[in-house]
Amino acid sequence: MKRRLLVGLGVFVLLLIGYTTYTIVRPTVLRTEVEIDASPDQVWKVLADREHYPAWNPFIVSSTGDLTVGGTITNILRDTKGAETTFTPKLLAVQPGRELRWIGRIGFGGIFDGEHAFRIEALPDGRSKLIQEEIFRGAAVPFTAGMLRDTIEPQFRAMNQAIATRAAEAR
Repeated sequence: MKRRLLVGLGVFVLLLIGYTTYTIVRPTVLRTEVEIDASPDQVWKVLADREHYPAWNPFIVSSTGDLTVGGTITNILRDTKGAETTFTPKLLAVQPGRELRWIGRIGFGGIFDGEHAFRIEALPDGRSKLIQEEIFRGAAVPFTAGMLRDTIEPQFRAMNQAIATRAAEAR
């Protein structure tokens, strides 16, 4: 009886490890982009001016903390249903005019991790492309992929458009 229990537990652990590995190597990715009639520096100014997010940002309604690689910021997100979530991601990249990237985790690593990036690319004629992307990994992600696409991805698009409008107006 004890041996069957140990074998069963061993099989369960192996399946759990395999499943978790699968979710890490096959992430869920949300990616949106928009072309903006403003330079990369103008787009960065809007993105980095987090004090004014409550006035115009439909997705990240609050963001505080220093933009320093390795530091932690506090963000409040609003999904399409109006639900707000507070999280404290660690900053991975802060390159003015080019990239802002962080990683947020729910629980310890491997449960639900999201690496979020804003990348700004220069286009001809002083224009830019803003790419907003999040790579979700972890054991809980497959159970939430549909919800992420339905309630978060549209907010990426809404924020992209709001940044585009604000940056173009400042031009």
